[in-house]
Amino acid sequence: MALTDELERLRALRADGTLSDDEFVRAKARLLDGEGTPPAVAAVNRLRRSRGDRWLAGVCGGIGVITGVESWVWRLVFAALALFGGTGVLLYVLLWIFVPDE
Repeated sequence: MALTDELERLRALRADGTLSDDEFVRAKARLLDGEGTPPAVAAVNRLRRSRGDRWLAGVCGGIGVITGVESWVWRLVFAALALFGGTGVLLYVLLWIFVPDE
């Protein structure tokens, strides 16, 4: 559901008397701060290619920042996946294309 739809739903609940003004303000703040977003979705939204820790495009450095795992481990994972039919190369290229730079 889009943010505008969620805000409209909150306004309707307040107009119906289901939410008090205080509850409405707290729910709106939570919604705008993104607290209702699941952690996995929030992590994906924060994913950026690294400018400082990069060998090729910074994909592994960016994933390392998000996951807390060293970037060399991710480089090994992509290299190992590259040996299995080029999956690692394909995945790396797709991330290079679709993940924005820092």
